[in-house]
Amino acid sequence: MLKVICNNLFKGILKMIRQIKTSDISEILPIYNYHVKNTIVTFDIIPLSIEQYSKKVERISNEFPFLVYVENNEILGYAYASKWRQKPAYNHTVESTVYTKNIAQGKHIGTKLYLELIKQLKVKDYKTIIGGISLPNEPSIQFHEKFGFKKVGHFSKVGKKFDQWVDVAFWQLNL
Repeated sequence: MLKVICNNLFKGILKMIRQIKTSDISEILPIYNYHVKNTIVTFDIIPLSIEQYSKKVERISNEFPFLVYVENNEILGYAYASKWRQKPAYNHTVESTVYTKNIAQGKHIGTKLYLELIKQLKVKDYKTIIGGISLPNEPSIQFHEKFGFKKVGHFSKVGKKFDQWVDVAFWQLNL
């Protein structure tokens, strides 16, 4: 009985942001694939396999912060930085990405993840973060702008998903 009482007392306190582990991939892949199947926020069209996503996570996490938000032993979101462009002169610029579970929308999990991601990128001496946003997506625009990102570019009809042409705009934050 005491264990149940303690568990209830600490429910909601067991929240953390940490670096991804290999064992997390099976839990974050459904978050990503939900967006592949239902939204224009990613230009992947076919859901990724565990093997495909594992390679992506390994490639990114070996070089950049790749964070997960855990609450009560459940991953509710993740954020990471990745290479902006291949040429060496871009080595101090990264692209940021954040995804949350659909059921976790509105809990400010993305905000907490971004705050930690930005903090870690500053420590690693990155100078610029680029956020690419598929349009229309007013919530993502507002999300980036609350961190100080400024719109710096807009490309019309550069992706086609769900039989519609999609614009992509870029927001920039100088650290």
